[in-house]
Amino acid sequence: MIEVKRVSDIWELQGIKGLQEVNLSRNISSDEATREGFLTASYTIDFLEEMHRDEPSIIAKVDDEVVGYALVSTKKMRSRHDLLEGLFNVIDNCVYNHQSLSEINYIVVGQLCVAKNFRGQGLVQRLYGHFKDCLHDQYDYLVTDVAKDNIRSLKAHQKTGFQVISELKYGGLDWNVVLWDWR
Repeated sequence: MIEVKRVSDIWELQGIKGLQEVNLSRNISSDEATREGFLTASYTIDFLEEMHRDEPSIIAKVDDEVVGYALVSTKKMRSRHDLLEGLFNVIDNCVYNHQSLSEINYIVVGQLCVAKNFRGQGLVQRLYGHFKDCLHDQYDYLVTDVAKDNIRSLKAHQKTGFQVISELKYGGLDWNVVLWDWR
């Protein structure tokens, strides 16, 4: 049985790191990246611990194995990682419902991943559902970016309720900025 919960122990962060490494674009073939999706950012255990102390992330577990995660990233974490800082800067320049997001209380998905054997089972929606259950009373929006080449991920985000609000380019890739309105 899959349990979806917030991170509560250091070994769960190690499980996140292990799942991340397996799914980084540099560690999979381009064919697999197109078919299955991919991750671009690599976070150290120290950084994951810092994120956890700020606001624990959401994980999916089967027994003691982390099989999915959605990293919670607050504005406080923006300057702690180059890619997150760039994303926060782009988000702050986006306009949604005629209002600059820099004026809105939002939270960012620092990264989302589901293990291969658990894809296509609605786990993205369960992770995001728990994300919303835990944080919707503190934030108006959940925002992240999805590589345009990562079609599987974009579809999963849209199925959850995210909508594309902007585009950006970094790291040699084109990205969609997506937002889930919790209000």
